[in-house]
Amino acid sequence: MAGQKTVLVTGAGGQTGKIVLEKLLAAKDKFSVRGLVHSSQSAQRVHQETGIPAQALYTADITEAASPGLSEAMDGIDALIIATSAVPKLKKLSLPGAIFGKITGGSGMPGFYYNQMPEQVDWLGQKNQIDAAVKAGVKRVVLISSMGGTDPNHMLNRMGDGQILVFKRKAEEYLMSQKGVDFTILHPGGLTNDREGERELVFGVDDDLMKSKERRIPRGDVAELCVQSLVLPEASNRSIDVVSRPGTATTDYRALFKTMAQNCDYNRAPQSLPGVGE
Repeated sequence: MAGQKTVLVTGAGGQTGKIVLEKLLAAKDKFSVRGLVHSSQSAQRVHQETGIPAQALYTADITEAASPGLSEAMDGIDALIIATSAVPKLKKLSLPGAIFGKITGGSGMPGFYYNQMPEQVDWLGQKNQIDAAVKAGVKRVVLISSMGGTDPNHMLNRMGDGQILVFKRKAEEYLMSQKGVDFTILHPGGLTNDREGERELVFGVDDDLMKSKERRIPRGDVAELCVQSLVLPEASNRSIDVVSRPGTATTDYRALFKTMAQNCDYNRAPQSLPGVGE
């Protein structure tokens, strides 16, 4: 259809990525939608749950730069939304010790592990996606990341010794180093499955919102920001934090982007790991 943008959502089988996919599919007058997932089983599930045509779903191992599905999915698209992330898994046998530790004044933090480590998914996997997009001539990338990236001692970094926020930050810097690529990087607070569209959205930078009482945001609101970022010039070349709070539900996204003129300052982030921009 004339005037449509062809958009690829990676991590389309994840909780947030699937919502992004559904929102784009609902705006079929504006977008032609593709999804990238990690397996044929995931593709079948996403097809059944969202109604996206099976031929619009691609499978690839994002940790492998040469994965053929990656380049195929990128071919001919106008924009990329990256919603991939390593996912920490709870070590159930660690719970009794964590509870005892909390009672006795310790940290009380249970153990976690990853099936795929953040270095592989959140750094190399995202780098591979960015490289494939650049090679395909894609000029617009929206990246869902996370708040907390300025704090190397953040709890999320300690989960499974994954340093997930460090590697997410590294991927962000790599994206921003690409010449001719218009980016939007969103750092949501804690993601919830609460109903979207019922709270006020608040922008910030440099983890300043971590000091506030309200530090969470529904996944659906993050997904809506991704979609709005594709059409609003105010979202161009932005790196911002976002949370939600009680108040009048946000509906004017252009005005929301205008409330925050600053971008996140990457000089405040932990020392970058070697390889950024190389």
